[in-house]
Amino acid sequence: MREFSVPVSAPVTEVENLTDMVWANARLSPAAVAFRRRVDGVWTAVTTRDFAAHVRAVAKGLVASGLEPGDRVALLSRTRYEWTLLDFAIWAAGCVTVPVYETSSAEQVAWILSDSGARGVVVETAAHRAVVEGVVDRLGAVERIWQLDGSAVDELSALGASVDDDALAARHRAVRASDVASLVYTSGTTGRPKGVVLTHRNLLAEVRADHVAFPELMREGNAMLVFLPLAHVFARAIALCCVYTRTTLGHLPDVRTLTDDLAEFRPTFVVAVPRVFEKVYASARQRAHASGLGPVFDLAESVAVRSSESPGSLVLAAQRAVADLLVYGRLRAAFGGRCVAAISGSAPLGARLAHFFRGVGIPVYEGYGLTETAAAVCVNTAGHFRVGTVGRPVAGVAIRVLDDGEVALRGDMVSSGYWNNPSATEETFPDGWLRTGDLGELDDDGYLRITGRKKEIIVTAGGKNVAPAVLEDAVRRHPLVSQCMVVGDRQPFIAALVTLDADALPDWLARHGLASVDPDDPDLRADLQSAVDEANLQVSRAEAIREFVVLPRDFTEESGELTPSLKLRRDAILKSHATEVAAIYHP
Repeated sequence: MREFSVPVSAPVTEVENLTDMVWANARLSPAAVAFRRRVDGVWTAVTTRDFAAHVRAVAKGLVASGLEPGDRVALLSRTRYEWTLLDFAIWAAGCVTVPVYETSSAEQVAWILSDSGARGVVVETAAHRAVVEGVVDRLGAVERIWQLDGSAVDELSALGASVDDDALAARHRAVRASDVASLVYTSGTTGRPKGVVLTHRNLLAEVRADHVAFPELMREGNAMLVFLPLAHVFARAIALCCVYTRTTLGHLPDVRTLTDDLAEFRPTFVVAVPRVFEKVYASARQRAHASGLGPVFDLAESVAVRSSESPGSLVLAAQRAVADLLVYGRLRAAFGGRCVAAISGSAPLGARLAHFFRGVGIPVYEGYGLTETAAAVCVNTAGHFRVGTVGRPVAGVAIRVLDDGEVALRGDMVSSGYWNNPSATEETFPDGWLRTGDLGELDDDGYLRITGRKKEIIVTAGGKNVAPAVLEDAVRRHPLVSQCMVVGDRQPFIAALVTLDADALPDWLARHGLASVDPDDPDLRADLQSAVDEANLQVSRAEAIREFVVLPRDFTEESGELTPSLKLRRDAILKSHATEVAAIYHP
């Protein structure tokens, strides 16, 4: 067993809660721009004083509606200003936020509302309202539904006009750090989602640790555009840290306009999952090759990677200066022109991709955390950056790698357990340490490397243990590949299911004079074989992918094959593609 810990920098006291930052910001820096929100197509400033007034007005409405301290309020919406506003207003009323992914099915919504015992629900659209109303007869606790695209904020503000300021202040002052702030239901790669209990202390500890990790990013005058779902704890924790540090925050509900919004908003940094960085890289490479500048891009890519691997090389520095004029500057412009860094989480980021963006001038700080840890417990930072790892523990976290390789965690941001689920709590938190289910390695300097999932380890018929993520991440780096899932449990060899990237495919078809794709096309298979060969270089021969199948459609959240955070639901994929898997081993 190995262990490494970092002491806490600013412990959370019992009298603190998450709303303190709202009132402190309005008092200390009332004119600071807390948010920029789209109003009639124009980014409009919201000061810390404005935001505090908005939170107070909506919170009064929640109190006037009859909600009591500790009551749960579900929030089902895309990423938008009102999401963060409602989150703080719910806390200011002494209540508990229950985030729900806006893509959730009716059954998922019913389960979360029922299990949490939510008394109120805030939805974004009429379609969301219809989903909730369609299951409300099964939900004894739900009493009120408010709709953001209707007039929820105005309605609540008007309803609360009669509530005294002192009465509201008494509500939020009574909330303690150990009180529950949120029930966050895991997206669930298997089974029903579990409600992770996160207290005000858990989230405040995470916010302060993030600030210590990124003081150059999280500060007044900087800006961050959040486009990941705020129902995901990773995006939500960073957004909370922006509020805490008075970093101007913008919300983007529709990623289809991401390129234009980045250019307009011009963030100082962005937060994304690895798939976003993979798509940015693949799109830039595709455009370069389509315009005849493929060799230039490929050379610039090689220089970026090598300059990141060997930052002191004078020869590479000269080559990088040329590549910066031809390629890197355009990539930075795609992020708005003043983006100096990015934070990545939720899934592994390939080493080559990390080196590439670092060489381009936008280092991607990869981190690691779970819903049960209120987001990051490890992260690479400007001062401690080691590509191929998820960094060192953040302030206040202790990490153990147990004798069987499983990663265990402890710290103030770590949840105490699951809502209404004592058996799962006992299993996952048996001795005060969170058993993550992830396998990892911890070096002498405290850098953690995640090597796989305990439950996802494939054991071949020959008894070889294979961690699929290493192979999948490498194959997915190919511009033509959208998703890859390795198979082969109890089979004689390792194989893979591969899906094609819808954005990259049209250019590939045009270059090959084809109107549609044939999964068995020799040229297509040759291109994909190069990705498989590259992945196989990272493992032993017994672990290598010997066969692969190109599927006719991509994995999607709607089909139940991906979680909202784009993780593979392996059991669902194996079930829906059982015929293709069987054909690999029994042609």
